[in-house]
Amino acid sequence: MKEQDEGALASTNITPVQQIIASSAGALLTSLFVTPLDVIKIRLQAQSKPFTKGKCFVYCNGLMDHLCVCLNGNSRAWYKVPGRFTGTTDAFVQIVRNEGVRSLWSGLPPTLVMAIPATAIYFTCYDRLRDILIHRLNSVESACLIAGAAARLGSATLISPLELIRTKMQSRPLSYKELTSCIRSSVVKEGWLSLWKGWGPTVLRDVPFSAMYWFNYELGRKWLCQRYNKAEATLSICFASGALSGSVRSIYLIM
Repeated sequence: MKEQDEGALASTNITPVQQIIASSAGALLTSLFVTPLDVIKIRLQAQSKPFTKGKCFVYCNGLMDHLCVCLNGNSRAWYKVPGRFTGTTDAFVQIVRNEGVRSLWSGLPPTLVMAIPATAIYFTCYDRLRDILIHRLNSVESACLIAGAAARLGSATLISPLELIRTKMQSRPLSYKELTSCIRSSVVKEGWLSLWKGWGPTVLRDVPFSAMYWFNYELGRKWLCQRYNKAEATLSICFASGALSGSVRSIYLIM
């Protein structure tokens, strides 16, 4: 067991710059692969809500859909969703056919603006804290639990203003000049703390999940290493451990 702990620590003995580059590349690839699934998920969730009288459905982009009143003087303009999706595959086919392949990556730029720095900060802080805590606590699981929670807390706090900017960018089409003016106006009226709106619910959601994710990941990694008599975790073991631990997120968010 001790050899596995030391091996795991040695395998992550890379510089902070290497960690930032690796985590940023991971965030970029994840966003590229996951954004189409997010677009389809949002479209399917949105169509399940009935339309209210006097309101219409407008696509601002694939990641942020809105219900709004469309008035033009004394007349009203109505917009309807083209078609109705019967499932994931049908949604994929209809979106590509009616709107083009590029629409599957709607909202990707603001997502990357937040995802890359958030991921780089999160994983770099987690690795550094975990390595320090392992030597002090003499327990890999406890070190992962505390480091995961602390890294997510710090990351969420630092990235919260970017989350606010992304939300404003997705809420309606804004130029960068308009966005700057909007943020400046909010700061003048409500102070600098207005940039951290929504920080509390985000922390309550993400910090416990992050702590339990890394705790379960480490337990799963050790269990798989013992089961298959491996001195060090292989790529397949790390992948399986991450998948099993990540499934906790779905259950946690649903509950």
